[in-house]
Amino acid sequence: MSAEQTQIPPGGAPAAPAQAPKIGFVSLGCPKALTDSELILTQLRAEGYETSKTFNGADLVIVNTCGFIDDAVKESLDTIGEALAENGKVIVTGCLGAKAGSDGGNLIKGVHPKVLAVTGPHATQEVMDAVHIHVPKPHDPFIDLVPEARGVAGIKLTPKHFAYLKISEGCNHRCSFCIIPSMRGDLVSRPIGEVLTEAKALFESGVKELLVISQDTSAYGVDVKYRTGFWDGKPVKTRMYDLVEQLGTMAQAFGAWVRLHYVYPYPHVDDIIPLMAQGLVLPYLDVPFQHAHPDVLKRMKRPANGEKNLDRLRRWREMCPEIVVRSTFIAGFPGETEEEFEYLLDFLKEAEIDRAGCFAYSPIEGAPANELEGALPDEVREERRARFMAVAEQVSIAKLNRRVGATMQVLVDSAPALGRKGGVGRSYADAPEIDGTVRLLPPEKASKTLKVGEFTKARIVAVEGHDLIALPI
Repeated sequence: MSAEQTQIPPGGAPAAPAQAPKIGFVSLGCPKALTDSELILTQLRAEGYETSKTFNGADLVIVNTCGFIDDAVKESLDTIGEALAENGKVIVTGCLGAKAGSDGGNLIKGVHPKVLAVTGPHATQEVMDAVHIHVPKPHDPFIDLVPEARGVAGIKLTPKHFAYLKISEGCNHRCSFCIIPSMRGDLVSRPIGEVLTEAKALFESGVKELLVISQDTSAYGVDVKYRTGFWDGKPVKTRMYDLVEQLGTMAQAFGAWVRLHYVYPYPHVDDIIPLMAQGLVLPYLDVPFQHAHPDVLKRMKRPANGEKNLDRLRRWREMCPEIVVRSTFIAGFPGETEEEFEYLLDFLKEAEIDRAGCFAYSPIEGAPANELEGALPDEVREERRARFMAVAEQVSIAKLNRRVGATMQVLVDSAPALGRKGGVGRSYADAPEIDGTVRLLPPEKASKTLKVGEFTKARIVAVEGHDLIALPI
């Protein structure tokens, strides 16, 4: 939570402190806990807080706990009690913070219910969020002096009404055509509290569409074994479902959209579809299938196969008939036969992929696929890409034509002269820059205006290429 979101006391906004607030700090346990403490203290000092050598001389106390053995648990609980007695404002972090009591609830909250917040280990951002609530930060040298910054979310290069939210870095897959892991490393998930804090800052800045991105969104939290984090004082697992549920709930309060990209079709993605059917997040998935033939997928070292993907798509559409699926594919991969390519075209038609892009295979320096036998001539790769896109366009236009006559919610991207001459927007089925658009005709009512970054209802009247033509109503 940012400084702009601090609790407001009766009588108005908190006054700027005459001097920097002081934080008491106790670090217990092993060297790993010590390094966590160093990270927290570094962030505190970077934001202008000072440290206090005593509990009673501090504005707030942080206790980094250990929960490995009984003696360590006792020492941690005793220290928390001492800090509460001498100061009264205590935030607890560390291993003991993640431990459950005999009743299944949080152990620390059970023993010391007056603590302000409890987090688990490796939770610098969650600790700082809690500090910001109770002791507003003096300044943020990285944000306060940056023009156009959106609070803790920093500077964004997108228009004000949509933004990308990166939830992780790196990838655990070793696809033979890809070198991302060699550049970005294995999957590293951002702490869920940090992600949700940034999301809230973006919504508060006026963002109406949040696009969730990563190298593998479905794998969020795998690297930390779905560790429990904290957000808004509540425990939240570092897991795709929990993240999407929290983002969707948050977005509803701001009347905004959440769109999911780079979602691998793992079985647990099925659990996300009901959230789409409920309207919590957009019924839209960007799923990088890459191919459909099992032999090609095997050479690509992809973690799926075409038949299972067809079954999964059918199941998704049964649960949420409105779902739109976009995907990317590679044509002309080394060793791809005409039969394998025709199999891909059949999959495209049977799967009814709403939005499909295709790349002609191109060798990338360092990619294992370069060593595969059966490299195809450039003209064959390009010819197959063109054939793929022709079929993809047929499928897409057929699905778009079904929307004629429907009324859809459209997010306005462009509206010269308040839309009196029309404008351009997107429906839930259109991600910015990669999908089609909704071309808005001039409104029939003189009182009807369009504004960039706002929603309008529009009746679909025609299809033109990959775009819809609609009349604002």
